[in-house]
Amino acid sequence: MTTSRRDFIKRAAALGAGSFIMPTIIPASVLGKDAPSNKINVGAIGVGRISRGHDLPGIWKYDFTKIMAACDVDSVRLEQGKELINNYYAKKTGKAYNGVATYENYLDMLNNKDIDAVVISTPDHWHAKQAIDAVYAGKDVYLQKPASLTIEEGRLMSDAVNRTGRIFQIGSQQRSWKQFREAVEFVRNGRIGDLISCEVRLPGDPAGGKTNEMPVPKQLNYDLWIGPTPYVYYTEDRVHPPTGYGRPGWLRCEQFGAGMITGWGTHHFDIVHWAMNLEHSGPVEISGKATFPTSGLWDVHGNFETELLYPNGVKVYGLTENNTDKPNGILFKGTKGWIFVSRGDQQITTSDPTSPTKKSKAIDASDPKILAPLGDGAWRVPESKDHHGNWLEAVKNRTQPIAPAEVAHRSCTACLLQHIAMKLQRKLYWDPIRERFKNDDEANSMISRPQRAGFEIR
Repeated sequence: MTTSRRDFIKRAAALGAGSFIMPTIIPASVLGKDAPSNKINVGAIGVGRISRGHDLPGIWKYDFTKIMAACDVDSVRLEQGKELINNYYAKKTGKAYNGVATYENYLDMLNNKDIDAVVISTPDHWHAKQAIDAVYAGKDVYLQKPASLTIEEGRLMSDAVNRTGRIFQIGSQQRSWKQFREAVEFVRNGRIGDLISCEVRLPGDPAGGKTNEMPVPKQLNYDLWIGPTPYVYYTEDRVHPPTGYGRPGWLRCEQFGAGMITGWGTHHFDIVHWAMNLEHSGPVEISGKATFPTSGLWDVHGNFETELLYPNGVKVYGLTENNTDKPNGILFKGTKGWIFVSRGDQQITTSDPTSPTKKSKAIDASDPKILAPLGDGAWRVPESKDHHGNWLEAVKNRTQPIAPAEVAHRSCTACLLQHIAMKLQRKLYWDPIRERFKNDDEANSMISRPQRAGFEIR
């Protein structure tokens, strides 16, 4: 049975005010570095592909944390996630370990007053709601990108984080990679002169997907997996494989996400915003075109081209690399040259799409001198060498991490605006202060989506 937000609030209140108090981190000098009270207790919401390969390893490697709980609507994945975490701690300590609590419903996990923070690694359609429920339950949050399924959800999420004062980090881990930090610093310090334009080059996803209705696997609470979106029949290509951790079909269904424009776009547009010093703003004009599948289950965009105009006069062009010889990454063009930055050959998971072009340098420029080390007095960004670690340090010290909620919302918004432009195929005019389209009721109707009864964000 699905737990409503009202029931959740009642249960949380019954636990007492203590469940909403910031966790107290006692200095290691008092009780020793391994004292239980000196640990940040983390719960993992969603223990599938990205969790197992990226989020859990990114957190459990820190001695001042303990992953004490796991949650998943797939009972097989939940048991395997529990086993994975228990085995890690058993190997680390050399002793048998069975300290991971399990939950099917994340609201029940949030009621656990011993959990200080959660890492949310669920499908996109759950991101904003679960983050909002978590911060109102007094938990700090690491949220996989993108921040939201809609612009309205993202605004509600950012406001909730601000209102509660919880520590929030979006999984835009490129902010913690050296080449992206350097590219931002080079642009901000004028190494390519005045910035004229940027190209954001993204990978694409193939069309396809089987549409035949199938019985829901006994291991899956499908109603809870569907959550806030309208109910549709089960078929495997709409969800995830019942065995294994290959790339799931939901990534290619518009009901649960917008496709690569948010899947990878939020990473790259975040870096563009950072380089332009417009992390709390957005474009003022957006236009775009895209191809969309006409058959099969998967209906997210195919190849696309977009153009965004920002308040500083810089134009940003978005495109898929599939139909070009341009590799995945970001090209900054200025009056004195260009800088190109990408992940190079790195992958976060083995199922991440790879560039169809030849291997490219992680950072390159029109002149090697552009990439020469910056001297004393140059403008610098805050340095983070590990994204999960940056969040955990912020939780411990009650400081702002490198990719906070408002920044996450704005980079996601830029991508969702392009998605709306792809659908309407005409120029749109956006007010980044009011977060509304100008004189365009049709476009404004696409800022939000209907939410299924019992799962609304409130």
